Amino acid sequence: MNAYLNASATVYTLPPLWQMLSLFGYFVGLSAAIGGTVTHAAVVRPALRTSGNEGGDIETLRRRTAISLAWAGVLLAVTAYFQLAARVARSGKGMPYSEALDPGQIWAFLTAPAKPGSWVAEGTLFLVQNIIIVLTSALLIALFSPLARRRLDRLALTALPLALAAALIRLVPPAPFATTDALLSKIFIQAHIAGACAWLGGLALLVVLAGSRRSLSDRAGLLWADIWRRFGFVALISVGAVLISGLWLAWQHIGSISQLWTTTNGAILLVKLVLVLGMMAAGAVNEFWLMPRIALARQADPDVSLVHLTLRHFPRIVWTEVALGVGVLVAITFFNGTARAEATGDVAPPVDAGIITVGVALALTLAASLYATAKASDALARREVAAHAATATARREEVPQDVA
Repeated sequence: MNAYLNASATVYTLPPLWQMLSLFGYFVGLSAAIGGTVTHAAVVRPALRTSGNEGGDIETLRRRTAISLAWAGVLLAVTAYFQLAARVARSGKGMPYSEALDPGQIWAFLTAPAKPGSWVAEGTLFLVQNIIIVLTSALLIALFSPLARRRLDRLALTALPLALAAALIRLVPPAPFATTDALLSKIFIQAHIAGACAWLGGLALLVVLAGSRRSLSDRAGLLWADIWRRFGFVALISVGAVLISGLWLAWQHIGSISQLWTTTNGAILLVKLVLVLGMMAAGAVNEFWLMPRIALARQADPDVSLVHLTLRHFPRIVWTEVALGVGVLVAITFFNGTARAEATGDVAPPVDAGIITVGVALALTLAASLYATAKASDALARREVAAHAATATARREEVPQDVA
């Protein structure tokens, strides 16, 4: 019988528009802060430090990075306020969102006493989270100042753990976890959010930085080749976190494959999965097609060809990834419950040894496949370079014979 006809099934209702918009904005702000600081720390900063590029290219990228991170701070502060107001509206019975935006209502929520059985008030946790967000935003917004930009690395590296803490503080429950499932769900949800923010925010920062190509010299190709190579590792870790946590969340969300098209929440999840796979496909194009060509260009023509590949072709594909990532964030705002609950009214069964074994096996398989992907990309790059070298050698050996 169709799941919709089950007496215990729940009916999907579209979340209020204010809830969808505030959640979307919050994830955009969090992505900008987490992804921007992670990418600066793990990609841009080391690439600029080890670059042999002399002149204004490094200063141009540092200045553009600082301005981008400063705007990320503004975005985080604004979107976090609207998200906090949305949380206040959801906590009050029938409270309009316009009323929840009142600072007085927000403060009353943040300072409300703990509920019976709770070890800490829920509002207190949100208060700590938003204090961290304010500190993170302040550090990043300071980068609008030319004087503060001289301390770009110090400010960004200080903001990085704070941005992560702002997201991961939701791991702390107001009351003890009732079950192991609840604990695991909380861990995987936060890992999913942190990984997705690092991935999408990092992509967004790099395409913004790539927009400065008209201000860069022809030698910037070598620098950007190193930047894209380094980001490949960050993306690999982020994708791994998203996929491994996503396996758990998908199992919690759906009870059978058919629920992906027989329930509204399932269809939303299916759309999200397709968009994520699209992002991965675009990333695969970069890893298996562009990166080998970049490696070849470094050997053959380290100026014009590298600039063309690293600052024209590569950003175009990354823009596609960013657009798909924004689509993922939009899809998330439509969730209201789970496909399981919508189809049958049930929740996921308790975790047992069999489920944990299957999960660990899938996670290890996924980790192995991601590692193999990275190795395959490196192998393709080396093969391109070796083939080019062999061709060049053969041509040089043929010249005397032709002359004779």
